[in-house]
Amino acid sequence: MKTDIRNTVLAAGLFLLAGMISTPVVLGQTKKQGLQDDVLWYTAAAVKWTDAIPLGNGRLGAMVFGGINRDRIQFNEESLWTGEPREYDHPGAAVYLPEIRRLLSENKQAEAERLADEKFMGLQSKAGNKKKWFDDMRAGKGITGNPSLAVYDDSKWKTIQVPSYEGWEIVGLEGMDGAVWFRTTFVLPANFNSSSSKKEKPGSGEIANSKADWMIDLNRIRNHDFTYINGHLVGTTEGNEPRKYGIPYQFLKPGKNVLSIQVLNYFDKGGIAGYKDTTKHISVYPVNGTPAKAISLNGKWKYKVQNDEPPAVPHFQADYQPFGDLVLDFGNHQTNKEQNYRRDLSLGTAISTTRYTVGDVHYTREYFISQPGQVIVVHLKADQPGKINFSATLKSPHKNTHFRKIDNYTIAMGVKVRDGALKGESYLSAKVTKGKVVLEKGKIVISGANEVTLYLAAGTNFINYKEVSGNPDLICQRAMSGINNKTYAEVKAEHLREYQPYYNTFSIRLGNKNRQGMTHPDSSTTLIGRQKPTDKRLEDFKNGNDPSFAALYLQYGRYLLISSSRPGSKPANLQGIWNEQLSPSWGSKYTTNINLQMNYWPSEVLNLSPMHEPLFNMADDLAERGRQTAKTHYGASGWVLHHNTDIWMATAPINSSTHGIWVTGAAWLATDLWEHYLFSQDKHFLATRAYPLMKSAATFFNDFLVKDPKTGWLISTPSNSPENGGLVAGPTMDHQIIRTLFKACIEAAEILQVDTAFSKVLQKKYHEIAPNQIGKYQQLQEWLEDKDDPENKHRHVSHLWGVHPGNDITWEDQPEFMKAARQSLIYRGDEGTGWSLAWKINFWARFKEGDHAMKMIKMLLSPVGESGGSYANLFDAHPPFQIDGNFGGAAGIAEMLLQSHTRYIDLLPALPADFSSGEVDGICARGGFVIRMKWENTELKSLQVISKAGNNCHLRYKGMEKNIPTKAGGVYTFDKELNIQQTKI
Repeated sequence: MKTDIRNTVLAAGLFLLAGMISTPVVLGQTKKQGLQDDVLWYTAAAVKWTDAIPLGNGRLGAMVFGGINRDRIQFNEESLWTGEPREYDHPGAAVYLPEIRRLLSENKQAEAERLADEKFMGLQSKAGNKKKWFDDMRAGKGITGNPSLAVYDDSKWKTIQVPSYEGWEIVGLEGMDGAVWFRTTFVLPANFNSSSSKKEKPGSGEIANSKADWMIDLNRIRNHDFTYINGHLVGTTEGNEPRKYGIPYQFLKPGKNVLSIQVLNYFDKGGIAGYKDTTKHISVYPVNGTPAKAISLNGKWKYKVQNDEPPAVPHFQADYQPFGDLVLDFGNHQTNKEQNYRRDLSLGTAISTTRYTVGDVHYTREYFISQPGQVIVVHLKADQPGKINFSATLKSPHKNTHFRKIDNYTIAMGVKVRDGALKGESYLSAKVTKGKVVLEKGKIVISGANEVTLYLAAGTNFINYKEVSGNPDLICQRAMSGINNKTYAEVKAEHLREYQPYYNTFSIRLGNKNRQGMTHPDSSTTLIGRQKPTDKRLEDFKNGNDPSFAALYLQYGRYLLISSSRPGSKPANLQGIWNEQLSPSWGSKYTTNINLQMNYWPSEVLNLSPMHEPLFNMADDLAERGRQTAKTHYGASGWVLHHNTDIWMATAPINSSTHGIWVTGAAWLATDLWEHYLFSQDKHFLATRAYPLMKSAATFFNDFLVKDPKTGWLISTPSNSPENGGLVAGPTMDHQIIRTLFKACIEAAEILQVDTAFSKVLQKKYHEIAPNQIGKYQQLQEWLEDKDDPENKHRHVSHLWGVHPGNDITWEDQPEFMKAARQSLIYRGDEGTGWSLAWKINFWARFKEGDHAMKMIKMLLSPVGESGGSYANLFDAHPPFQIDGNFGGAAGIAEMLLQSHTRYIDLLPALPADFSSGEVDGICARGGFVIRMKWENTELKSLQVISKAGNNCHLRYKGMEKNIPTKAGGVYTFDKELNIQQTKI
């Protein structure tokens, strides 16, 4: 287990020496230069976070906005999370397992779920004193006077935009939890009190027996509101229910009326959220009126923070946290209108560049994150001397933040996570050519410089999931010391030497050559791809003809994986390594019922094996925690992992039994290690890393599986079909994963010549596990019973796991089940969240229907809507942002070009008409093969295979098959008929 980021560089070097990168390249050069479409570019600065350009070195992440007057670089450090080392398992849970199983076998699902929720779920973190804080807030502690009264003086209060669907954090109360008062006014006509006998039913918070002549519609408020009209309480609600309160006319008056709301928010997004559909306004209106008579309450409201220290709220798991912002302020830099603005990201160099002209001065900023140096780098220059003038400031959304001076060129910012054990330090240092540097009030102020390089380091006290005694200052000091005597050119060169060997193992072109190589008006930059900025290409892709954009998206997925999961770092979470919110969606955790695994689908096939290593390190830690969970919750040996985990390696079931008791997370992760062996053929890795974890996961299921009294099959119970259908016995996905795990363990034991007796046990049970079944709608059943609803459009298609990423169902061995799986996918529909669309690309590729897979690519690569799509920076949208869709989409495109999950290596198995011509170099196949191929007009033109391990190579293309022996290191060239043309050993 790697527990210290200071070992990162050494770990990376050892991993490379172990042969995990299969195709050596010349450092500093891009393979197939001129053929690849590998630049994202834009003609305006980022406005939203999802417009910004992501950078990362595995441990540090940054989002670059590229503003002219004000540039924001929001940054993260991988180990800054909420929470602390603690126990997650529920003591005594296993006692209730037989009863839960009995209830499920008797079809008493609701009773089973209630018992499991009470006695079986994992433990939450400690809670604060909610009652005392609530009583204090309602008693007015922390605020002068009574803000609910109409006569209250709020003239000195600040203003804020109301509503804010994404929380008050987005409109000015960044990092805020607590009690806040809001006030606004609305004007009623003189005849406002005309009433009607037809009354609208008031909401849950309406004061009893009040006569509702008017209504106030506030929709969502997070989390608890007390709503007053002219000092009268008209409603209060706690929770996520819509607020619609009745107002007796005697509470109102002609002319100006005062609306006051006290909002109590304990965690997550806060404030008056209103309607997600922004065309709908929060409002007041007469009960007998028409929509035209509604008075909108949207606009600027007065607000006052009463208290920002709410009690700690118990959580099942921790949240990934932002660290802070680096803000560059250029003052009145835009005196003259800027020209020739461009910001871009070169995937081949992992460098973002912002360029623009002000007057006759050309400005350039380069940004990257150095893995050797462990620093975020910003280099600023102009083409005229003395023109660089700006201030640099650090800030953070964390309330507990402090600043200090380190030396005459360096400032520091320290942060402490609320209600958690982790703290961090960041150092910002400036190196200046000519010019003047002054430190004032926590800023680095630079004037009259020719060039400036900013270096930003960050670290935390996290050591491992059991220890938080690290020294974040020391991490920063060592990073700064490492680059102290180096020039910017040297730091940049080191960055390229480390990054490019990963990226350059693979290249791709989709579309005709004459669509590439256009030149931007800036002669210093070659723009690969169409002469359109990336956001415009995204808008046009669905209805246009731009296959190279899909190639760009694939390479962007590879870039994101390299940036968020380097050897020695932690694995990519739900947002990779990028997050700006203290309460990110789903905690930006590691969701292990598909999302974490999907992050690594591109790693092997797209020649990025080293990026898989952080997941294997996490599996080591999870296995250690998961063995205790297996004993405590199931009385079983081996290790278990449920549907979510965090930096503290939680393995217990969380949230609710309806989706949290899903038992096959460890089994799925174990198959990831097996997949790495299949691609790499590294027997040392199989023996020392993969097989022990695989065997332990299989040992759990050897104990856990029970005989179904109705069918006699071995089944998995209790469990879920992820996030669909509640707590059940015998979900199809579990059985597919367990069979795949048992089969892999049997094969691994034979390869390693170990565990013969255990292997025989697995062989017997393999055949006793409940099989795949075809239901009454000719669908693949999702559950043990035939109860699928063909109208169900759920985003998870879990029972098709055996089609992809597994191979429990294939055209070669179970064509009838492939047909049933296809029918299930048709019923489920094409629509879905971003990652769900990505998964469906892979399904349709496995069904060998390339044009349908292409349809899904175009849906994924569409501007974000309510259902999936992509943001302007090509981040995947659930929505909101989840990075798994980027990785799943990249893997899906690869799956259309090459498949190796059966005994064959299928060439161009799902080629759509849009990809009728192209070439790929560096795509990998199971068995230890690296492949280069070129095709035109859907016909294979050339093929080259590199054999890493000397296995037989069984090729298949359009019905033709060729099975040839190979030697390790051999290079074999074929023609379009799969005849060998040349062999190099």
